[in-house]
Amino acid sequence: MPPDEFIVTPWHVEGDIDYDKLIKQFGTEKITDSILKKIERTTGEIHFMLRRGVFFSHRDLGRLLDEYEKGKKFFLYTGRGPSGHTHIGHLVPWVFAKWLQEKFDTNIYFQLTDDEKFFAKQDLTLEQTRNFAYENALDFIALGFKPEKTKIIINTKNIKTLYPIAAEVAKKINFSNTKAVFGFTNETNIGMIFYTSLQSAPCFIEDRPVLIPLGVDQDPHFRITRDVAPRIGKPKPALIHNIMIPSLSGPGGKMSASDESGTVYTTDSPETVKKKINKYAFSGGQPTVEEHRKMGGNPDIDVSYQYLRIFFEPDDQKLKTIHDDYKSGKLLTGELKAILIEKVNSFLKVHQERREKAKSQIDRFLFEDR
Repeated sequence: MPPDEFIVTPWHVEGDIDYDKLIKQFGTEKITDSILKKIERTTGEIHFMLRRGVFFSHRDLGRLLDEYEKGKKFFLYTGRGPSGHTHIGHLVPWVFAKWLQEKFDTNIYFQLTDDEKFFAKQDLTLEQTRNFAYENALDFIALGFKPEKTKIIINTKNIKTLYPIAAEVAKKINFSNTKAVFGFTNETNIGMIFYTSLQSAPCFIEDRPVLIPLGVDQDPHFRITRDVAPRIGKPKPALIHNIMIPSLSGPGGKMSASDESGTVYTTDSPETVKKKINKYAFSGGQPTVEEHRKMGGNPDIDVSYQYLRIFFEPDDQKLKTIHDDYKSGKLLTGELKAILIEKVNSFLKVHQERREKAKSQIDRFLFEDR
């Protein structure tokens, strides 16, 4: 693929993504200072992921915030396609969604699309995707969501509730539209063709507007949902998009649950985390210590620095010190990796303890069909 080209779809991300170009390509809006001020006016602060552009794009967020200030509340919805074990990239929209839930004091629905991953992955059985759904749910619960305001939807388990809503949506979507948006062909199985209707269903599970924090690769599904919403008498869902979290191996594409060497899983041991980061994390440093001391490193392409910026170092001043020291050559690549290893393992120690406790709590979170 030429260096200036990239691919972003719900099933495939490749290349070095130019997010300004992607905004134009998808027809979304950049998150501006005006939007940030509206959020801060309501919440009293700005989440570090917003300050740093980890969440960079939106659809109708300004309108939703204006309506909220007038007393019109909204709910939250996000999710996960359970094709494997949870990795640290999956946690980005979930952690941000938790912050939104706390600040706006609202309900959240977490959809696990075990059916979609069964349709999309030839090597996965429905039993496997259902098992991954429960495993992924434990990681979601471990982040500290409250069961009274949080419900987990598993598509094949909760089809009784989802199907009537999905049917209303499906009737308004034609094959020509889905083919144009997703590139479907005559070889595409009809489960994939229908699937957008099921991913749309949680948008309309409550009779009020919804805000969806999500990876930008999932936007095409909701582009269709937003077109359909007024035609079934529902408000268009608002979206807020995060960037793609890179693989350990470097810029281009995103972290994938199926690429073990390029991925840090939430269940990895401290020794495994250390080995993966030391061995595979793409470096922005120079070939030798002498050259690095003289010329400095490039934090913009260094994966260890990017993981700190995106997730593991919320303190802006500490991050700036790491950035400046690495760029000047004062901080070596090995030292930067050591900082990340300590941060990741400290986070995972707590997360894994909470994940174990979640096994006895999961029934309190599971959505019950009406």
